[in-house]
Amino acid sequence: MLKMSEPNRINGAQAVIKSLEAEGVEVIFGYPGGAILPVYDPIIDSKIRHVLVRHEQGAGHMAEGYAHATGKPGVCMVTSGPAATNVVTALADAYLDSIPMVCITGQVALSAIGTDAFQECDTTGITRSITKHNFLVTKAEDIPRVIKEAFHIASTGRPGPVLVDIPKNIVAANNPDAYFDWYYPADVSLPGYNPTLEPAPEPLAEAVQMMTEAQRPVLYVGGGVLKARGAQALLKLAEMGNIPVVTTLMARGAFPDSHELCLGMPGMHGNYTAVTAIQKSDLLIAMGSRFDDRVTGKVSSFAPDSKIIHVDIDPAEHGKIRNPDVSLVADCKIAMEQILAMVEKLGGASAFKDTSAWRDQVKEWQHEFPLVYEKSEPGEYLKPQSVIEQLRDSSPADTIVTSGVGLHQMWTSQFWKFDHPYTWINSGGLGTMGFSIPAAIGAKAAMPDRTVWAVDGDGCFQMTAQELITAAVEKIPIKVALINNAYLGMVRQWQELFYEERYSEVSLGYDLPDYVKWSEAMGCAAFRVEEEKDVQATIEKANQINDRPVVIEFRCVSSEKLYPMVPVGKSNDEILVHPSQSEKLS
Repeated sequence: MLKMSEPNRINGAQAVIKSLEAEGVEVIFGYPGGAILPVYDPIIDSKIRHVLVRHEQGAGHMAEGYAHATGKPGVCMVTSGPAATNVVTALADAYLDSIPMVCITGQVALSAIGTDAFQECDTTGITRSITKHNFLVTKAEDIPRVIKEAFHIASTGRPGPVLVDIPKNIVAANNPDAYFDWYYPADVSLPGYNPTLEPAPEPLAEAVQMMTEAQRPVLYVGGGVLKARGAQALLKLAEMGNIPVVTTLMARGAFPDSHELCLGMPGMHGNYTAVTAIQKSDLLIAMGSRFDDRVTGKVSSFAPDSKIIHVDIDPAEHGKIRNPDVSLVADCKIAMEQILAMVEKLGGASAFKDTSAWRDQVKEWQHEFPLVYEKSEPGEYLKPQSVIEQLRDSSPADTIVTSGVGLHQMWTSQFWKFDHPYTWINSGGLGTMGFSIPAAIGAKAAMPDRTVWAVDGDGCFQMTAQELITAAVEKIPIKVALINNAYLGMVRQWQELFYEERYSEVSLGYDLPDYVKWSEAMGCAAFRVEEEKDVQATIEKANQINDRPVVIEFRCVSSEKLYPMVPVGKSNDEILVHPSQSEKLS
């Protein structure tokens, strides 16, 4: 006889939902199926909103978008087997970009594990290398503890995705062993998990000394500053020391683009000033950044005359790519606050060397090598840079912008002006095509009163556009700017520059599919723009539509290339600028 009538006695399925409620979860992005089906029943009685996706990968990216926008763990839930493997891409994406996420997967019954049962796969084995931690729960009474630990691990230290795999039998309402007396732990006990938050005093003092003595310092800011909610501390530090700031692809918005000390994005497609300032610096303060290969170029020639201070909460990142002169294993916000306190004791701004000559040099580079492009000719399709500039100028300052991966991603990072943190959401480390639309849905679900633009490419759009159905049905009115250049644009550029214009398997064509009809079929308002004169009016029209998703297909020239560019394997000193500026480098 099941003891279902006792007021404090619940089953495993109910425990999953009650545990998520206890963690303050507002939205679950998911897709039901056999093994997870018992957990879907108590959702009916919960205040948690469930967003039904059209593909499990979309559920993962929506959870990421939610986490990017809020800083809180995003939650997705899918069933076993192919559903779990479909969410693998999103888990890997979140792992590389340090996104807090909790993914709950169904699993076949414990007695069936290892028998090649229907829709069985080794989910924890498959995801071990792409999650911060994962769990296979074997007892119903362990569910609250495991969920509590999962949220703690996902959101503390270096954030990341945590997977909880739950066999069907321990959540099945007809299984007596699935019932237990409800509890939810007040705290967690994980003796082996204790992230270091505060920097050690000696290297901290050494770092401060190096910073106050530097003549050509640069703050090299990565996504760790945003994860630490350290934007305000960064602004104070930069201003106190008059230190120029570069913000990596994952840190756009951590420091205002409009600030005179902001140099913008460094790296393979960063601007000339940001790249060159790093190369010519005598002190590089790496704050929550990991010396990614897209930033360093050829590592042996990266910032060759610069001393390195590396601040990162993950000890595994220290010395992984570049050996620092001073290593601070710490939360970036706490480290910056302690640096500021020490500098104040030394006299504040007056403790730093005069770096006016360095800043004058930086301003000269900014003047000589701004981001440029040539306007479209009459009768030509649009230039994507112009489209992005007009989107930017027609949007509120705190608009959340998501992107897919490719040329449109880099153009958006270059030409949008990010003055607010947590307004730029993209896939950095994994470079996941198809990220933009589901991530925008997750961000809009989290921030319904904010404008959310997804800037997407035609290749990316075709991978996850089905999630626009989710947006339409769930009344999540995102706006999509589809940069259609009829090609896999970044691959085409590489083939043009490095493969003697041998264009192998990169043409997608302008007309198939018909993006307007497809978008309308998915419940969106949709428009096509082919001429520059129609861009602004169509954007304004889209901005007036807030009761359903909107898609604007901007037909852009296929041949437009992305500059600047550091070729793979080359030194950052070999940066290629726009052809109109190349003579200035000679």
